[in-house]
Amino acid sequence: MAEETRGICVRDVPAKAFISAYAEHLKNSDKFELPVWADLVKTSVANELAPYGDDWYYIRAASIARKVYLRPGLGVGQLRKWYGGNTDKGTRTEHFRKANSGIIRSVLIQLEGMKVTEKCENGGRKMTRVGQQDLDRIAGSVFYDAEEE
Repeated sequence: MAEETRGICVRDVPAKAFISAYAEHLKNSDKFELPVWADLVKTSVANELAPYGDDWYYIRAASIARKVYLRPGLGVGQLRKWYGGNTDKGTRTEHFRKANSGIIRSVLIQLEGMKVTEKCENGGRKMTRVGQQDLDRIAGSVFYDAEEE
C-alpha cells in the first residue's frame, strides 16, 4: 500500500524547533526588518537588562506568529500577559508585570505588512491564508528534517 502523505501543521512540531526555524526565515527575509531601537529596549518592566542575543527580535516575532496561528483573535493585551513575568524586588514580594507592548505591536505590524497576519473584525489578529501556508511549509520542513535524523 502506498504511504499516505498528510499535511504537517505548526501543531505537529515542537515549539522550540519551529520558532528557531521561522526566526531564521524572518532573518533571511528582506521584508522583515530589525528596528533601530531593538538593541536599546527591555522586553518587560520585570526585566533588569535588555536581551543579550542578536536574534532576540526575530525569535520573539516567530513566537508571536506561532501564538497567533494557534489562537486566532489574539490581541496585544493577551500577548503582553503571555510574555510578562514576575519582577524581582530583592527581599520584597514579587509582583507580575506585563511585557512591553511596543515590541509586540511593532512585530504584529511588520507581520501584517508581510501579509502573514491580518486584523479580525472583532479585535485581535488572525493568520491570512498566505501566512498559514508559509508557517505550515516551514513546519513541514522542520518535521521532515527531524524525521531524517
